[in-house]
Amino acid sequence: MTRPVRAAIDTGALANNLAVARSRAPSEPLWAVVKADAYGHGAVDAARALVAAGADGLCVASVEEARALREAGIRVPLLLLEGFFEAAEVPACAELGLAVVIHAPWQLEALEAAPGEQALTTWIKVDTGMHRIGFHPDEVAAARERLRAAPAVAGEPGLMTHLARADERTASATTDQLAAFDGLEHPGPVSIANSAGLLGWPGARRGMLRPGIMLYGVSPFPEEVAADHGLEPVMTLHSRLIAVRRLAAGDAVGYGGTWTCPEAMPVGVVAIGYGDGYPRHAPSGTPVLVDGVEVPLIGRVSMDMITVDLRGHATAAAGSPVTLWGRGLPVERVAAAAGTIGYELLCSVTSRVPRDPH
Repeated sequence: MTRPVRAAIDTGALANNLAVARSRAPSEPLWAVVKADAYGHGAVDAARALVAAGADGLCVASVEEARALREAGIRVPLLLLEGFFEAAEVPACAELGLAVVIHAPWQLEALEAAPGEQALTTWIKVDTGMHRIGFHPDEVAAARERLRAAPAVAGEPGLMTHLARADERTASATTDQLAAFDGLEHPGPVSIANSAGLLGWPGARRGMLRPGIMLYGVSPFPEEVAADHGLEPVMTLHSRLIAVRRLAAGDAVGYGGTWTCPEAMPVGVVAIGYGDGYPRHAPSGTPVLVDGVEVPLIGRVSMDMITVDLRGHATAAAGSPVTLWGRGLPVERVAAAAGTIGYELLCSVTSRVPRDPH
């Protein structure tokens, strides 16, 4: 029997979530973020589904990610979110027809030195408060003039920023960032909104929209889940019980004996572990669904297996289906139990787990 771990990818949910994103700003162009293998969902299949659902373009993190999409026949516009990583990549950006984000002086120099036939679309990244990459607002005008004069640049550069605390609905930092952005001259296109900006900040819903995590059915806001926004989970991570053990009171379970049976009880063993991307740091009590019944994880997560307390589901047996997150169990709940975020869990599902798009 094939090992039962599978990640079911619901392309219909992708289409639904794209429609939710579109509904927040129907007249604006929407470029879906598919970096990091579409947040662990499989970039090519996710990109095809998003384009079929009406995405105007796609955003990636590297030339390699862009090339994989082009080789799969995806022809919509692609944006390189961090731009090229060295000057030698400029010809590849032109060959693949990429729009590129420019965030550092060395990238300006690379474009000034590139031959004129390459004609790239560019976006200036403005650091309005993230303090990660980008030009200070005082440097934007000079950067724009240099791009306008560079022979390898086509058209008017766009202006882009990234919101650092948009997932905090009352944070004044977002208002400050929007004000800093609005204080700049921007004769070309603009781009502000990520998922949290799109869902929570009307002032960010203009220009090119760049939703990411919401497209995969995860809320960007703490203490909220996808359904609160009409979003549907795209990935459901499945496995099965491979054993049910009857253990005695006092029996320690798993590595290190960190969990001890308080009474005689059934313990289920699930074929999933950190080798598949299930978080090793998930503590006892993290929710798991067995036959649709919620039961708690017990003991340490190992490479290929976890153990669950079946006292609340006495009819479970070897072969019973298990859901680790997705339909019926929001990934946000699992992430909260494990002290992380849904983004990390989705991106961490390893390559040995087959993705089954449907």
